[in-house]
Amino acid sequence: MPKRKTKDLTQRLETVIKNLIPQRGQNADELGPMMRAIKAVHSVTDHTSTSPEDLERQRAGQELFGRLVTPSLGIRNDGLTVGTIPAEWVSLEHGHDRRHAVLYCHGGGYTCGQLGYARILASKLALCTGFDVLSFEYRLAPENPYPAALEDALAMWDYMMYMGYGARDVIVAGDSAGGNLALELCLKLKAQGRAQPRGLLLFSPWTDMTASGKSYRTRRDLDPMLTQEYVEAVRAAYAGPDADWADPCYSPLFADLRGLPPALIQVGTNEILFSDSERLAEALRKAEGYAKLEVYEECWHVFQQMPIHRAETAMESAGRFVQRLI
Repeated sequence: MPKRKTKDLTQRLETVIKNLIPQRGQNADELGPMMRAIKAVHSVTDHTSTSPEDLERQRAGQELFGRLVTPSLGIRNDGLTVGTIPAEWVSLEHGHDRRHAVLYCHGGGYTCGQLGYARILASKLALCTGFDVLSFEYRLAPENPYPAALEDALAMWDYMMYMGYGARDVIVAGDSAGGNLALELCLKLKAQGRAQPRGLLLFSPWTDMTASGKSYRTRRDLDPMLTQEYVEAVRAAYAGPDADWADPCYSPLFADLRGLPPALIQVGTNEILFSDSERLAEALRKAEGYAKLEVYEECWHVFQQMPIHRAETAMESAGRFVQRLI
């Protein structure tokens, strides 16, 4: 993309994203204006397009979003490379638990997401758990379709085991497509006969690529971020237009979920993926697993990223869930 176009895009994104951050004197839990601002951010680029130019805009927007809203006070970031995978340890500067860690899989529809964007929730996970958090840039579609992201997630898991963590020392977390990846990682470990992580933290996980949940219809007009057209575009980029979306390798909702670790699932009422979370919780329980589903009224897809009181409440709940597991 020409430098001038990139600069113009950055300026437009910065203007609308700054509207997401509550100003002095504004109620940080006043959701109406924030949801309108989120819609404005998503209108800057065409999220149903996976052309190289549009993907560059989307990825640039996410990185800028990360720079503007990531908590930084008391947070340390240490970059590394695992094989060829860019990664980062995110940890508290003082007084944290080094015996346990979180492996965090970022969202972005499998087509977007880099370390700057991942740093938002990685930092919040470090703050709420007191653990070191390892985030990574898995290879993105359409340049690197399935199973590239899963291969990278498995490589990061192997790295953590090599570094001396046991499976039971690790919490796996993920949001949106990263929630899908976190589940697929657990299913891959199960297929290999390996130990499961201590627990799962799933924020608005994308679990059903068939898009068959009723919330695609009932919550379409409430969702300020996602559309069915977007979901169809990114799933095609990830696995090809003729994939069997019901295959458990794409849709963990339809997998044999027996033996997976205890899971906390958080979802907002105002998102088309609401059914993905609701049905996952039901499926895990039917598989004799433990699933706690937390529903946040009037909240949108991965609202935990935002500087609002409900996001703080949700992350505090995630921290308590982890402490009960340890």
